[in-house]
Amino acid sequence: MNLLEKSELIKSNEITASENLEQYIQEIEKKNPNLNVFLETDYDKARETAKNIDSKIKNGEKTGRLAGMVIGVKSNISVEDLHITAASRTLENYIGSYNATVINRIQEEGGIIIGMTNMDEFAAGNSTETSYFGHTQNPAAEGHIPGGSSGGSAAAIAAELCDLSIGSDTGGSIRNPASHCGVLGFKPTYGAVSRQGLLDLAMSMDQIGPFASDTSGIAMMLDTILGFDERECTTIDWNVPDFTKLNPVDVQDSFKGVKLGVVKQFLEVSDDAIVDIIQGGIDKMEEAGAEVVELSFDHLDLCLPTFYLINYVEFFSATRKYDGRKYGYKIEDVSGEEVLRRINIGAYISQKEYNDKYYKKALQARSIIRKEITKLLEGVDAIVGPTVPKLPHKLGASLEPMEVYAYDVLTVIANLAGIPASSIKAGEVNGIPVGLQFQAKPLEDAKILRLMSAFEENNYYFLKI
Repeated sequence: MNLLEKSELIKSNEITASENLEQYIQEIEKKNPNLNVFLETDYDKARETAKNIDSKIKNGEKTGRLAGMVIGVKSNISVEDLHITAASRTLENYIGSYNATVINRIQEEGGIIIGMTNMDEFAAGNSTETSYFGHTQNPAAEGHIPGGSSGGSAAAIAAELCDLSIGSDTGGSIRNPASHCGVLGFKPTYGAVSRQGLLDLAMSMDQIGPFASDTSGIAMMLDTILGFDERECTTIDWNVPDFTKLNPVDVQDSFKGVKLGVVKQFLEVSDDAIVDIIQGGIDKMEEAGAEVVELSFDHLDLCLPTFYLINYVEFFSATRKYDGRKYGYKIEDVSGEEVLRRINIGAYISQKEYNDKYYKKALQARSIIRKEITKLLEGVDAIVGPTVPKLPHKLGASLEPMEVYAYDVLTVIANLAGIPASSIKAGEVNGIPVGLQFQAKPLEDAKILRLMSAFEENNYYFLKI
């Protein structure tokens, strides 16, 4: 039973929203002390919401597309009356005074917000080890990181603690943990989802997106959160597809007529075991009718320095409001090592004498990367390859900053270019999940979901080595 089918059972009163919620509450109570996925839960409000949904269904009243679905929210997205900490001591006592646009849309569609998930502090990380509230375990690979920065939201799906969750993706922060936890993660086109109510990491690259255990769940959430928001200047006014109508039947006749690009450099920088899994998935898609062409991207070495230089400057700017005057503590006084590193480098680069030397050159490099990726995508329906080039390290392992940043080399491209991208499980290496990434042209989010659905329909064998 997929999530859309479960949703229909709730709407037909075969499963009540309250029953669905109570099952997850039991799982959270049992598993969360060990996993540290949820930093805060609100069972009382969730139960009240579920009760109201059940009453509406019983009385034959109209309910939304997410009616009765239980949802976790990354702790940098504002939910009224819950702690919005961004997993930092800086905001440990800050309680949301309003709902982000995406939260309002989820609640309008009957979604039940159960709580706030763990993350890397201020989203500055890719392991969920930098949280002030302690690390999150990877439910799919015990003893390993779940990825980040939206590690709690991915782990919530992997541990079956909620139906759906949302996170934010600045350089892979949805797709990276989706890969490591063996779930589905989707980063929409930049501007397709309102960022109103999201605590910035890097405003020119941040995007909110969903996690789910199957493509029908991704579709339901995209139908809910995508769309123009007049209160948020980066959102695009566009004709949003009806994602739940992208029926798997339309695509289970394989990949005939689909042209997939495989960038050789993406495979060259990835571990051999990951390449074997990804190549196996590509071979299966080719057997199902896809045309696979080799592509070359000559600017891969530019991507990480470009991303991080922009990230440092924008993060420094975003954190100037955390000065301890209006709310919380002064960020420099209480934050962790990685947050301080980004603030200090951002402050340095932002100085007039260094702005041209570093930041403006990074913006020029970003234009080159965007132009090159756009050119590659012109000849194919999507680019396919590994989501992350290496397996998740063990919790507590000591890594140098550049070793940590190396996880991001294949995911930052979509953020620099503003294109949609996703991760779906392709297999396992010694029991550790490996994700396959699809990337497509701007606003071709529906094309990616179709490809994910086709992969899901045709490849539930999952290669294991």
